[in-house]
Amino acid sequence: MNNFLCTLAFRDVITANLASFSKISLEPGELRRAAVALTIVDYRGEGGLFSLGDTPDTSAAIILTKRAGGLKNHAGQWAFPGGRIDPGESPDQTAFRELEEEVGLRLPENRLLGCLDDFITRSGFHITPLIIWGGTVPHLYKNEQEVASIHRIPCEELFRPDAPVLQGGAGNGQPVLFMPVGHTCIATPTAAMLYQFREVALAGRATRVAHFEQPLFAWS
Repeated sequence: MNNFLCTLAFRDVITANLASFSKISLEPGELRRAAVALTIVDYRGEGGLFSLGDTPDTSAAIILTKRAGGLKNHAGQWAFPGGRIDPGESPDQTAFRELEEEVGLRLPENRLLGCLDDFITRSGFHITPLIIWGGTVPHLYKNEQEVASIHRIPCEELFRPDAPVLQGGAGNGQPVLFMPVGHTCIATPTAAMLYQFREVALAGRATRVAHFEQPLFAWS
């Protein structure tokens, strides 16, 4: 049974869960600052590789993209809409700008519901993940220069019994976290933010993810 319908009542639950969460903010130092948009919309059966035939179109889903193959950083990897914070921008402004640039979704900044913990990537980025309410969105339009494909991942899919997957890692000795979604498996750092979104925004559990290692292919 689907418990996550894209309704204002569901939005209010997420807002309350995020309001009670104490976000950890990290100093970026010399790292490149970036922001990503974890945006909640209606499913509409647009899952691509993640399509679930029994998921109602009115289910709540989160937007995920596969990055274009020609990008300088993390080409071909799964990601949320987002990018570097331009001079003079706040993380909020960057997330909304990138959401419009990458998937054609323009939203007012009062759709921001809250933030997850800052996340430091092995490739040298300091990422601020922002939770944004999109609501009913008929169409998304990919930026061909940046996005290979757009997917709407049902929130219910994040609670499947085999998620998350932890595998032995290198570097800091912590396991690498993966999130199985549909017929594929998404790696950290995107997977770590997906998992924390599940735990904090959807389940109301103050779960931390910064300690999880990242696979070697994500280090550059």
